[in-house]
Amino acid sequence: MSWMRKALLSVFHYPVKLLVKAHSIPVNVETELGIDKSKPIVYLLPSNSVTDQLALRMSTEALGLPSPTETLTLAGREYSSTLFLRKTQPIFRSSPKDTGIEEVFTDLFHLHRDHENLDLQVVPVYVTWGRAPGRGNPGLSDLITEAAAPSWLRKLFIVLFLGRDNFINYSKAVSARAMSNQHGSDQSIAHKLVRVASTHFQRKRQSMTGPTLLERQELNNSVLGSDAVRRAIAEESRSKKVSHDKAKETAQGYITEIAADYREGLIRFGDRLLTRIWNKIYNGISVGHADRIRELAANGHEIIYVPCHRSHMDYLLLTYVIYHEGMVTPHIAAGINLNFWPVGKMFRRGGAFFLRRSFAGNKLYTAVFREYLELLFNKGYSVKYYPEGGRSRTGRLIPPKTGMLAMTIQAMLKGVNRPVSIVPVYIGYENVMEVKSYLNELKGSKKKKESNLQVFSAIRKLKNYGHGYVNFGEPIALNQFLETHVPNWRDCRDAEPEKKPAWLTPAVNELANNVMTRINRAAALNGMALTSLCLLSSKTQTMSESELKQAIGDFMDLFKAVPFSEDATIPESTAEELLRDTLKLGRFDIKEDDYGRLISPQPKSAVYLTYYRNNILHLFAIPGLIMASVFAKKGATKNEILQLIAALYPLLQKELFLHLTQDEALTHTDALVTALLDNGLLRQKDGELLPPDAHCKEFHSAWLLSRCMQETLQRYAVVLTILDKEKVISRSALERESKQVAERLSALYGLSSPEFYDKNVLSSFIGALKENHWLDSEKDGSLKYSEECEALRQDVMALIWPEMMQHLENVALNGSAE
Repeated sequence: MSWMRKALLSVFHYPVKLLVKAHSIPVNVETELGIDKSKPIVYLLPSNSVTDQLALRMSTEALGLPSPTETLTLAGREYSSTLFLRKTQPIFRSSPKDTGIEEVFTDLFHLHRDHENLDLQVVPVYVTWGRAPGRGNPGLSDLITEAAAPSWLRKLFIVLFLGRDNFINYSKAVSARAMSNQHGSDQSIAHKLVRVASTHFQRKRQSMTGPTLLERQELNNSVLGSDAVRRAIAEESRSKKVSHDKAKETAQGYITEIAADYREGLIRFGDRLLTRIWNKIYNGISVGHADRIRELAANGHEIIYVPCHRSHMDYLLLTYVIYHEGMVTPHIAAGINLNFWPVGKMFRRGGAFFLRRSFAGNKLYTAVFREYLELLFNKGYSVKYYPEGGRSRTGRLIPPKTGMLAMTIQAMLKGVNRPVSIVPVYIGYENVMEVKSYLNELKGSKKKKESNLQVFSAIRKLKNYGHGYVNFGEPIALNQFLETHVPNWRDCRDAEPEKKPAWLTPAVNELANNVMTRINRAAALNGMALTSLCLLSSKTQTMSESELKQAIGDFMDLFKAVPFSEDATIPESTAEELLRDTLKLGRFDIKEDDYGRLISPQPKSAVYLTYYRNNILHLFAIPGLIMASVFAKKGATKNEILQLIAALYPLLQKELFLHLTQDEALTHTDALVTALLDNGLLRQKDGELLPPDAHCKEFHSAWLLSRCMQETLQRYAVVLTILDKEKVISRSALERESKQVAERLSALYGLSSPEFYDKNVLSSFIGALKENHWLDSEKDGSLKYSEECEALRQDVMALIWPEMMQHLENVALNGSAE
């Protein structure tokens, strides 16, 4: 390193330290990128910038990596620890000079050929200041927009204004040993490395800043000039007997209503604001599998995020997480109900585009919206929409609305130039601010319209919301999905553009189900959900602290031994730490006597805990059935348990969006039985599986596990009993009568779950019975009870509480819920 470089690094050290806050992406470079801190490292940066190098040094100090400003000694020779692709842009020349990097790499590869034990890691690092995308019409603000290699004068302004928005984005290490072993001369290999690195940095920039901003005039011309919208305008003019200009004006109004108005400055302001809010209301935000989206971006994919929808907070939290994981923030499909002043304008500038709850046969609106969505895809904007359509009021996943997924596939048919990947996202909270209003709506209250008063009220009530969880599920490569399910899908590109192919609806339904199962597959266990599940499974909804701690620990050990999936996450905390932090949220009643602390829901608030339990209930479906069978029958063979799972799993799979196939579920059941035995939650005697002895510390945990699926089984019993009573009944009548009986049972036995008698949940189960051929159909569409259905009813009735079984038997015998 030259004396001039050392002098500049010394001069700018303190100003940079004062002005710059470096954000490292990813934080765990060893696990995600395979960087070995014990091997020599040389950093490769896009441009020869002192401030970039100093910002990188701040990052490496925090991550425990070697310094980029120190000299590196290899085989007795000294090299700089940082290499640069190009020099900074001169003020008075059009292009920067070459850095001579190819000669350096040629020398390094030659050195590796002479020294077999040498293995240098080349770590590409993209340093960016701010995340502003390019603009079609440059303006004065572009003075502080990061360019490929800005001049020192521009860099001065960039550091002054964007120093707090500095991102250090590391990439996977390239082994110089592996490169030197390739065929070809050292010079040709060095040339190839430099060329690949240049392309890599361009993609890094694209993934962090996104494509050039879409100017309003370009947007209008693209949408209004498309064939589909022009045909829709002509149809609007004819059908409504208005002039062509009037119909076009209507279409223009739809564009204004729908389109986002992305402003990077608002994103930066929002980042600062949300960082303060998250630090106030969350104990932390855990992010899982973010490497997946970075890899997709690195490979040039169009990314469509499809998260579950728990809260209005989702809009902010997921965008915030994506931003901090080094990705461009997506354009977000938001309900038109959120487009009220001033929130609507802020959301729009943050990338939200608005859609109506129903297109209601409005062909012109539909055409405009589809063209806008297709334009976003083709321009390379990442997009986010919620497949459930609205927020879940019960904590379960809602059966998906397929409109946006259908439009995505239709855009593919018209031709999207890049590979498209759909990324399911699981979002979980230890506290949801709307949970009380959700339960009021489930009880029949009308949904309150969003307003400024609601916003200010929500802000005023912000408190400790515990931990937030964002897990990125396994992506679905849309091209591969279509190749698998519709091998001839490409043929439709030449068909009539307005004609809907016959395969579209079944393919979209399959895709939607795939999305939902992958969301649930990426679930996050957390303290609030586990505590809620335990207390609600307890007979009195009260447990001692020691029992609760034991149960949480036993359940986490079970899922560590037999993971629900590779994507599901388990807290790293101990059961004691998890319970302690959960109790700090102030959502439980804690009493102390001579024997210790007793924990229960706060008065009249047990119903709120069902929301958090339902977030993770699908993880407990199979273990819960295993234990329910063992406890109900006071012992069961493994074969009996497998037969029960084989019968009930297809029904649970549809209701809870479980990802395992039936065969996989049976294999999973076998593994769970082994783990339950190993963990003391089951014991075996003479080939029979039995509950633990009552004096064992694991007994209470096993008993809770046997009760956690009880409400689901009781709901099944209600529907099957009414079918048994009526023998033949219309679907609507079955849903109505099931709801009435379930409501009565809820009142009689103090069940806390509003979804116990929710029509949508009951309808989902009835649909699953029909799809799995447990029911026969009459010519008029009525449902007919069958012998198979009777066998299923007997299996279910054997698992529910005796007092409830007795009540349901009376319903079947007397034809009354009295």
